[in-house]
Amino acid sequence: MLAKLTSKNQLTLPKALLSAFQGTEYFDVTQENGRLVLTPVRLTRANAVRAKLAELGLSETDVAEAVAWARQVK
Repeated sequence: MLAKLTSKNQLTLPKALLSAFQGTEYFDVTQENGRLVLTPVRLTRANAVRAKLAELGLSETDVAEAVAWARQVK
């Protein structure tokens, strides 16, 4: 099967191929030995939170300290 690369650098994948991955919205894309490899990925809210924390430069210690502060009895 062929996949077409559009002028916007997007790949159009054959419907017959993707039917095996129903419900999958995201694929991890890697390059191995001159080939593109697509691996189905299920994103969870936890992954989104981890990504946001990494983007903000916050560590697990920072989060633990914030939770401890929020749980203080006043």
